[in-house]
Amino acid sequence: MGTQVLVEPVQNGQAVPTKVEDANSKSVLTMRHSQGHLTWNGPLLLVVGRSVLIIAAQAATACWLWLRFHSWSWNAAAKWWSVYGTLVDLGCLTLMAAFLRKEGIRLRDLIGRVRLRWGHDLFLGAGIFVLAFPFFMLAAPVVTRLLYGGGQPPMLAGLAAGRVLPLWAVVYSFSIWLLIWSPTEEITYQGYALPRLEVLLKNRWKAIALVSFWWAIQHPFLPFILDWKFFVWRFFMFLPSMIVMTLLYLKIRRLPPFFLAHWSMDTIALLMTLKF
Repeated sequence: MGTQVLVEPVQNGQAVPTKVEDANSKSVLTMRHSQGHLTWNGPLLLVVGRSVLIIAAQAATACWLWLRFHSWSWNAAAKWWSVYGTLVDLGCLTLMAAFLRKEGIRLRDLIGRVRLRWGHDLFLGAGIFVLAFPFFMLAAPVVTRLLYGGGQPPMLAGLAAGRVLPLWAVVYSFSIWLLIWSPTEEITYQGYALPRLEVLLKNRWKAIALVSFWWAIQHPFLPFILDWKFFVWRFFMFLPSMIVMTLLYLKIRRLPPFFLAHWSMDTIALLMTLKF
């Protein structure tokens, strides 16, 4: 079977064949931008909108709980983040698919080739995990000491060992939510927003700063607790890891290894926050 190609229309009416694995490269994105197929709308909407969708999904969950139990509690909805998070993913994937259609490519083209021969992507994913996760582990005690005076953060809804979910929700969290959330998060921030903002801003470091900021700020929104210390604590815990992840992606430009690394991180998050 031959190499699949994409056809990129150009202004003079001619067509330029592009390999699928190059469909998300900087040179091809620059060409799409010059043709008017790539604009600011999609990358800015997705990089900011994922956090907005998280708040909307938590609000919808709070409304559902109120209708069922006739008692309003924003924090009661917070513990369900590994269930309602799938609504966020569906929203992001739908938006990206619509914007990518204007570029003439598919969601699959953002991912890049999967290289499983000799365990290539497995080892690369493990390496990304080893490089990025320690930055979270190092940032957590430093930020905790600065904000909470060396003590432990309060056991707010959705935090470590603070969630009790029914069995079906636990199974859902470790299956459907985990399977969809990690790749969608990587596709949104790394596969879609980061390389496009790099082209639109004409500056790699500005793109890294913008994406890392919004990627880190997503985490205090999941769940969103009305406590400013909690918000700042979560943001600065995740910011160093997000910067490292964006730097690694711009070097590798393929998402499968990042899926594997992110699945590992999110599995740890589930194990830490669920009370069995």
